[in-house]
Amino acid sequence: MRYWAVLFTLAILASPSGARARLRFPAARGGAIRGRVEVHRAPAPTERRPSVAELGAPRPAGGPVHTGGPGSQRSTAAHDLSDRTRAIVYLESAPRGAFEPSEPGRAVMDQRNETFVPHVLAIMTGTTVDFPNSDRIYHNVFSLSKARRFDLGRYAVGNSKQVRFDQPGIVRVFCDIHSHMNAFILVFSHPFFAVTDLEGRYRIENVPPGNYGVIAWSEGVSSEPRPAIVPEGGAAELDFTLR
Repeated sequence: MRYWAVLFTLAILASPSGARARLRFPAARGGAIRGRVEVHRAPAPTERRPSVAELGAPRPAGGPVHTGGPGSQRSTAAHDLSDRTRAIVYLESAPRGAFEPSEPGRAVMDQRNETFVPHVLAIMTGTTVDFPNSDRIYHNVFSLSKARRFDLGRYAVGNSKQVRFDQPGIVRVFCDIHSHMNAFILVFSHPFFAVTDLEGRYRIENVPPGNYGVIAWSEGVSSEPRPAIVPEGGAAELDFTLR
């Protein structure tokens, strides 16, 4: 009886109707979360690097601080306010088994006109970030953040140094020579995040259908998690206002 039962089952699976039965329940199609983030920020008269006491850690080694000499001061034209109002929108927690780890990525945070470009960078764990120096003066990139501490030392124009980020968290980046230079690197353990464009729009792709908490972040200010229901193959709309 077992022998005939096995033959009967194999015959069904081998038939066209059997093939259709196996495809009756296809994998759920991913959806998206999209919307807009408005950032209302009071203008700061001067950007400054936090003091050693505020950072709660010793200052990295690097010799005496100096500027680049006459003409090296950062111009107001180089100050891209729109870049500083960009936001990052991300899932509070990723669905278990929703993605497969990918190959380690690579990103760039340039140094131009005594400014980190981009001002806000979002990456996944395992990503290596290049810090090229495009200025005709020396820079010294460092961070005292718990998620990733480093000090790249001084290097001149045309040179670049790298840092790999293996732990999720927020990393504040500074230049030991130019105190007005600062930036943020947000490191995620999942791929469900997006950086807004110049008009504040964002879109998180390939989100499995389900209920999620979504957070918007901009320069140290974050929203409370807001609920979003992602339909199969569709998109959830969610707008944020950060003050």
